[in-house]
Amino acid sequence: MRFLLSILLTLFVCSRCHGLRILGLFPLNGRSHWAMGEQLMINLAKRGHQVDVITHFHLKKPPANYREISLEGSLEPVVNNMNASFVKEISTNDMRTLVYIAGDKICNLMEHPSLQELIKNPPKDPPYDLIVVELFVAPCFLIFGTHLKVPIINMVTSSFYEWESTLIGNPHNPSFVPSTFSSFDQRMTFWDRLVNTFLTNLISTQITYHTAKQVDFVKKHFDTNLTIAELYKNVAAVLVNSHHSLNGIKPMTPGLIEVGGLHVQEDSEPLPPEVEKWLNESTQGCIYFSFGSMVRIETFPKPVIETFYQAFEKIAPVRVLMKIPKTEDLLPGLPKNVMIQPWFSQVSVFKHKNTKAFITHGGLMSMQEAIHFGIPMVGIPMFGDQMTNLRNAANKNVAVNLGSIDNVTVESLNGAIDAILHDKTYSTNIRKLSEKFKDRPMSPMDTAIFWIEYVGRHGYILQSPAVHLTWWQQGLWDVYGFVLASLLTVLAFIVYQYKLCTNGRKRSYKKQVRSSETKKRK
Repeated sequence: MRFLLSILLTLFVCSRCHGLRILGLFPLNGRSHWAMGEQLMINLAKRGHQVDVITHFHLKKPPANYREISLEGSLEPVVNNMNASFVKEISTNDMRTLVYIAGDKICNLMEHPSLQELIKNPPKDPPYDLIVVELFVAPCFLIFGTHLKVPIINMVTSSFYEWESTLIGNPHNPSFVPSTFSSFDQRMTFWDRLVNTFLTNLISTQITYHTAKQVDFVKKHFDTNLTIAELYKNVAAVLVNSHHSLNGIKPMTPGLIEVGGLHVQEDSEPLPPEVEKWLNESTQGCIYFSFGSMVRIETFPKPVIETFYQAFEKIAPVRVLMKIPKTEDLLPGLPKNVMIQPWFSQVSVFKHKNTKAFITHGGLMSMQEAIHFGIPMVGIPMFGDQMTNLRNAANKNVAVNLGSIDNVTVESLNGAIDAILHDKTYSTNIRKLSEKFKDRPMSPMDTAIFWIEYVGRHGYILQSPAVHLTWWQQGLWDVYGFVLASLLTVLAFIVYQYKLCTNGRKRSYKKQVRSSETKKRK
């Protein structure tokens, strides 16, 4: 009977989803970026869609209907491979470097045999119905929408980037929407708004300028002269890893769909016995410490590591789980209340009753997991949107944000930990935020899949008509310019007429004076 019910359920799901053939295009080699795409593609396959996934990451147990097209080994891995010096280099937010690393080098993957095969021999039986792609700063991959003649759904693994607003026809208002790389909240003073407006436009201009050169890759492999702005017309909808409870209220067209926390799973791998035992015995509480899937804590300078050691030793008997990718490289002197491992099942750690706090660099994926399971945070941001993420969390009193690794001292770290562990404000607020974050009409996954299927059925119906306007038309600069020119023309005409009248009166007056003087002489 159970077997029959599962067959009927599968048939019901497939009848609703129409069995789309979907190309998942994930050329970026960051594990944290892949986390969202991985769960989305797996669940699309489970719902009866045929998915072909281009990725750097191998799936050990793929579901039926899931076909992997591997890019593994084509780029230097970044998982557990980002040392302290590189972190410092990219923390400057140099847009040219960002576009080169996460854009141009990614576009160059079009040379890969798997992508060449797709370009030259795309499947036709059946053909693709749509594409799901993570662009970040590699919009060159939008050409696949043109090439395969299908709509594209862009997946943004953070809050929405301001530089894509004009390109997809979505309004962006810097008066209350902070730039991705700013330190402002949504209530800004005049000077904050001034700086935020300048920063928003500066970053957008820089990203647009540097990514414009990616048309060279497009022309080389597809023999077309389309611009990046023209390629964005392939985007039918955007899935954004944000939620108003955390990221604030922003203007969004129907085609911009919030699915923040899509990657979070209630089910998780069981903890290894030694970690389970450690947490069970952490009766005074345990703090989880991780800088994500890329940053290697053990590469930080000796004074920084010693600061962590001293701070953690002082909080005993509270314990610490510390993710260290290469434990053999860690400085000696680890306190007895700290356990280190190269990897932890993060969700399983968050779900344990004795986990009381999370020390994080502010990666959005990890923060969303912590919020979902109600774990307050101590923030040490490194680069990118981490400053913004932790600023949002601190403003909601669910985190203490230290602002930078340079601000970490024994006193500041212990003060932050003490506040998180003993000030009930943080535990109360994180529970409330968790409730808001999870309180939705549909789960993030169901929301994403519904709109993907919707685009599969109806095409570009969600696309903003503004995508067909230039930036100056979207901003009404041509209208304002016309109105200004008209006003100036009318003003000039009035001035001209005034001068004519004035000069006429002067000539008439002079004529009368001359006539009067002539009569007097006579």
